[in-house]
Amino acid sequence: MNSLHLKSFTRCKRKAWLDFKGKKSFEVWSPHKAIDKINQFKIFSEFCNGEIYTGLKACENGYQGVIGLKIKGNLFQNINAEIRPQLLVKTKGKSKWGQYKYLPAVYKLGHKTTKEHLFDLAFCSMLLESFQESKIENGLVISTFDKKVKVEEIYLNKKLRKKVLNVLLNLDECLKGSIPEITQDRKKCTICSWQKFCDKEAKENGYLTDIDGIGSKTASLLKAKGIINTQILASYKEKQLREKLSKFKDLKYEKASIFVKQAKAYISGEPYFISNKTNDLLEKTCSGFYIFDIESNPDEKHDFLYGFLKVNNLSIKKEDLIYEPILNLKNNKGESYRQIIEILFSNKEWPVLHYGETEKISIINIAKNLNFSDQEIDSLASRFIDLHTLIRKSWILPLKNYGLKTVSHWLGFEWVQKNVSGSKALYWWIQYQITENEIFLKKIIQYNKDDCLATLKIAEYLIKDQLKKN
Repeated sequence: MNSLHLKSFTRCKRKAWLDFKGKKSFEVWSPHKAIDKINQFKIFSEFCNGEIYTGLKACENGYQGVIGLKIKGNLFQNINAEIRPQLLVKTKGKSKWGQYKYLPAVYKLGHKTTKEHLFDLAFCSMLLESFQESKIENGLVISTFDKKVKVEEIYLNKKLRKKVLNVLLNLDECLKGSIPEITQDRKKCTICSWQKFCDKEAKENGYLTDIDGIGSKTASLLKAKGIINTQILASYKEKQLREKLSKFKDLKYEKASIFVKQAKAYISGEPYFISNKTNDLLEKTCSGFYIFDIESNPDEKHDFLYGFLKVNNLSIKKEDLIYEPILNLKNNKGESYRQIIEILFSNKEWPVLHYGETEKISIINIAKNLNFSDQEIDSLASRFIDLHTLIRKSWILPLKNYGLKTVSHWLGFEWVQKNVSGSKALYWWIQYQITENEIFLKKIIQYNKDDCLATLKIAEYLIKDQLKKN
């Protein structure tokens, strides 16, 4: 076992087991991992003033930062282990290489230092001590805040090391056994490379957390009442479920009817109409509308692409629609803002259809940046229609979530590029910044255009459904 298995095990036992024994053909490449690696190297390089080298020779030469090192050893009870330190940082001391030694360091995204970071440092220190023949008392957690490198020193005491040894024993036992159960906290699964593999099994076994709105806490409450899977939930009478849940103050029992309907839809594959909320959409879009979608780097709070699709009416062929991508390069922010406002005000009466709240927030911030009056901002904001909110108020769909990809795929829409996502677009953007290769920009633009067309697909579903009802 190695430090990567420990990291996975801290998050999810099943992930650790799959990383060790799972068929690699079932694993999907994760752009999150790649982005994480790029950011990690960037921050480490800044911390070490660019003096980062790879492997054992780098330790022997006494370089400030060392990456890409694998150290194997026997921990205890004949457990063979391997560490792959994210970074080794040179410090004062004595080791087999001379009058210096190395401390283990890990990269942290966000503000919170977690068990994952602490366990990684403690585990690395155990094998690194014997490898460099030098005692290690501290480890480093390196992050960035407000574009400045921040370093937190962690004391690797006996209590922490003992805790890690116990976890490693549990990990060893887990890796020798059969595949663990799927985690109840399915929110953790969204960026996991084994998500699709687990999703298939979860649906077959009727996992409650596959039902939209049911998290691990709600699932536990339902199970305590004998509702152990989606099949049982779907068979419940709504009134009966309301009564069972009414005593739980932290769970609104009014949601009972939604849970039952959502479970029925999920099992049957049929949508369930709940409320007519689309009258305004039909009326507002009859003269034409925009579809708007952005691509962002949330860590840097930077929207790097704004995509507009101009739709005069729904009878226009998709290939004849005008799509306009606006790149927001850091040195042309003013120009990209001007283009956005120009598009929005070329058809002042047109609504702007989007999926999720991000797009509206982004435009309001741009308007504030351009010193629009409060009245002008309110007028602009009133044109935005969030289809995500609208579809949730109008329909219960036979899906595990109401994300753009999930809903539009159910409606038959396919992206030109396979296995794409917002995080993959961000990965391409980072690659473009590093290489300046325009092929990455083309990939991002194609992806964003497809996002706009996927949003249009959902708009058509809502509008055409309203036409039928009229």
